[in-house]
Amino acid sequence: MSEQQTSQTPDNANKPVAKGQVIELYKGAKRIHPKMAKGRFANLRIAALLATQAVFYLVPWLVWNGRQAVWFDIIGRHFYIFGMVLEPADLLYLSGLLMVSAFGLFWWTTVAGRLWCGYACPQTVYTEVMLWIDHLVEGDRNKRMKLDKEPWNARKIRIKAVKYLIIFVVAAWTGITFAGWFVPIREFVPAIFNGTAGSGALGVAAFYGFMTWLFGHIMREQVCLHMCPYARFQSAMFDHDTLIISYDAERGEPRGARKKTAAKEDTNLGDCVNCTLCVQVCPTGIDIRNGLQYECIGCAACIDVCDEVMDKMGYPRGLIRYTTEAVLKHEYTDADIKKRLRRPKVLWYGLALLAAIIGLIVGISTRQTMQIDVVKDRGVMVRHNKQGLLENTYKFSFSNASEQEQRVTASVEGLEGLKLAGIPEEGVSVPPGQIITLPVKVATQPENVAKGSHPIVFTFHYRKAEDANDTVHAREIREKSIFIGD
Repeated sequence: MSEQQTSQTPDNANKPVAKGQVIELYKGAKRIHPKMAKGRFANLRIAALLATQAVFYLVPWLVWNGRQAVWFDIIGRHFYIFGMVLEPADLLYLSGLLMVSAFGLFWWTTVAGRLWCGYACPQTVYTEVMLWIDHLVEGDRNKRMKLDKEPWNARKIRIKAVKYLIIFVVAAWTGITFAGWFVPIREFVPAIFNGTAGSGALGVAAFYGFMTWLFGHIMREQVCLHMCPYARFQSAMFDHDTLIISYDAERGEPRGARKKTAAKEDTNLGDCVNCTLCVQVCPTGIDIRNGLQYECIGCAACIDVCDEVMDKMGYPRGLIRYTTEAVLKHEYTDADIKKRLRRPKVLWYGLALLAAIIGLIVGISTRQTMQIDVVKDRGVMVRHNKQGLLENTYKFSFSNASEQEQRVTASVEGLEGLKLAGIPEEGVSVPPGQIITLPVKVATQPENVAKGSHPIVFTFHYRKAEDANDTVHAREIREKSIFIGD
C-alpha cells in the first residue's frame, strides 16, 4: 500500500468505537498542487503536448480542394480526410484503425509502461495546461497552497477571477475546435458570434468545453486514479523487463537530510536526501519511493527533479530512473535492457501491430472509390414489353467516394441476346461525394431463356469524367444478379 493510500485511512480505524462516535467511511481527497518540474523529460512532455494540440487545433482550419481538409460530416454521412472520402460502408477501416491503436498500446506498454498516459493522453495534456494556468496566475506550489488557505478578500477574488477567465477561454475554444471537426469550422466560428450557429453544433461545443474544464481543472488526477480503466489492467501487460519509473532503494536507503558539504562516506546514509521533491512534483501525489503504484502515470517529473538534486549534491544521476524490476534485482544491468526488447511478448505484440498496420494500409490503398449496388425489382419479377421481349427490372445505385466526378459504363452478360436499357451508352456521370440511383431494364428474346431464375453478371467500368476516353486506367466492378424467365 502506498504512503498516500495509508494517509487516507481514518486515524481511528483501529481504535475501539465509542458510543455515539461518528466514523468517516470516506475521506475526501485533498487538492494536489504539484510543483513545476524542469528537465529533459519535462521538455519531452511539452514537445508532445505542442505536437498533439497543434494537430487538434490547427488541422480543422486546413483547406483541401476548396473544402475543409479533415471533416467528419456525420449528417452528410461522409468523412473527408484530405484527399480521401470515407462513407458508412467504410467503417471497416475504422475497425482497422482501432486495432492498430490497441496493438500499439499493448506493444508500447509492454516495452515502456505508461508513456501514453504521461505524454499524450488528453487527460494528462489538459491537466498540464490547467496547471500552467495555475502557475502563471497564482504562482508556484507554495504560493498556490498559501492562497487556498487565505480567507476570501479582494486580492484572492481578483486572482481567482483572472484564472477562471483564462480557463474559460481555453475550455471554450477547445469545445469550439472539437465541434469544428464535425461542422465546417470556418463557417461555425463566425456563426457563433453572429448568433446563427446551429443548436446541435453549439451543444457539442458547450459539452466538450464543459468536460475539458471538469476533467482538466476540477477532477485532474481523480480521473486517472478512479475513472481510467487503463490504470487497472495495465499490470496484465507488465513484466519484469518492462521499463518503469523506479526508485533505487538499495542505493537511496537509508534516506536522510545532510549538509551539502558533508562527505557521503561520513553520513552512513544513502543517496536520498529526503527532500520530498519527488512527491511535490507528482501530479497524482504519490511517493515513488514506496515502489511501483498503479497511480503512477509515467510522466517522469520525479526523475527530472531528483536528477537536479543529485547534481547539486555531486551524486550520480539515476536514483530515480527508467529501469526494470529485473535490473533492480541484479538479474542484468541497465546496459542490457535493449537486449530484452527481443523477448517473445514484445515480438508477438509487434508482429500483431505490424500486421494490423499493413492490413489497414493495403485496405485503404485498394479500396474502391465507387460503390455500386444492384437490386432486383421484386415488384415486377418479369414481363413482356411492347417489343415482345422478356424483361426484368433492376435498380442501380452509384456512390462516388472520391473528389472527382466519375463516369460509369455498364454491360450485362450471362444469357444470349441480353440488352441493357436505362443507362446511356457513354455512361452516367456521378458527382463527387454523391449517390445516384437509376432504374434499368434487361431484356432478351423469350426463346433465349427458360422458365425460372438464371445467373447474370453486370460489369461496370468507371473512370474520371475528364478522362472519359481513357479505357486503360478504367477500374472494373462486377455484380452478380439473376434474370427471371417466364
